[in-house]
Amino acid sequence: MENKHKNLYRLDELSDYKIASNYSDVRGWKIVDADNRTIGTIDNLWVNKDMQRVVYLDVKIDKSLVDDTRNEVHDVLASDNGKEFIYQDGDSHIIVPIGTVSINKDTKIVMANTIGYETFRNTSRYSRQHNFDRNYERSVMKSYYPEEDSTFLSDSDDDTFYNRREFDNR
Repeated sequence: MENKHKNLYRLDELSDYKIASNYSDVRGWKIVDADNRTIGTIDNLWVNKDMQRVVYLDVKIDKSLVDDTRNEVHDVLASDNGKEFIYQDGDSHIIVPIGTVSINKDTKIVMANTIGYETFRNTSRYSRQHNFDRNYERSVMKSYYPEEDSTFLSDSDDDTFYNRREFDNR
């Protein structure tokens, strides 16, 4: 997120933030789709600093998912004027809203409850070097939930944007 109003941070950027004792640190754990197919590994957690909570899992996608989409053309973000692009090397991360997963502490596997492999395969990725912005967040939400209403697509403050069941980690 590259703007002067940055509010999302990777947990490892925040030395004074720790995971609460009643939550599991899922970094390094495998994430699977609703059919138990491997999506990738959780690389980090994205924290909304004002709200003081995790809102996204930062997933480094599995090589098999990358190979499935290599050289495929996808819609680019609205900020790119509706042109199309081919994934570049390094575009290997996606975000997954924290409220859309189940955590199995015994197996150390995170399951995306309602998001399938094809959806993950077709969701826009980002490079960890460049982070992402609200337009990317909207694009991902639209990819995961195309049938939902478009309230998350409108310009809204963080409280409104993250006040959805997809971000509820209780």
